[in-house]
Amino acid sequence: MTFKFNKLYQWGAWGAAACMIMICALIAIQVIFRVVDALLTMVGMDRLGMSITGVSEIAGYLLVGATFLALAYTFVHQAHIRMTLVITRLPSTVRVWFEVLCLVIALALCVLLIYGLIDLTRLSLVYGDVSSGFLSIPLWIPQTVLVVGVALLGLALLEALLMTLRIALTDPSSYHETTQVDNSERD
Repeated sequence: MTFKFNKLYQWGAWGAAACMIMICALIAIQVIFRVVDALLTMVGMDRLGMSITGVSEIAGYLLVGATFLALAYTFVHQAHIRMTLVITRLPSTVRVWFEVLCLVIALALCVLLIYGLIDLTRLSLVYGDVSSGFLSIPLWIPQTVLVVGVALLGLALLEALLMTLRIALTDPSSYHETTQVDNSERD
């Protein structure tokens, strides 16, 4: 199946990759600072005491970004865990409608989550909520990343649902996995 918004999902995956790279860089810099301090102490010199304040807090927010921004990309590339043991044994005509039902439920849950996250982000903006760690990071920033990631997943679910419905209504016997990506569309 060809997803029309695949480039958008790829941008989400690139954002997730950037978050992972930033996590690695922050932790590597922190480790280097500690190693330098340990080496200086071993040779009898004073520690420099350099560190990045709030590294674990920043890494936590970046991990949330990496997780949620990659949701749509992993969905369209069948990287999510799916329970296919039962549905693969069903005939194509039954399986396509079972897939429609599952996609409707997933999309409904996703829409509820988006609604809740938008409200949470709005309240964080209204009340000026900040994180409680060493750094006072405005909470609307990581919450906006959550909204974007879940919205991308919702768009992917909607797109998969529409494709599956089209197959279910026109030719259910030809049904294959909706989220199966054609090799021809991979860059």
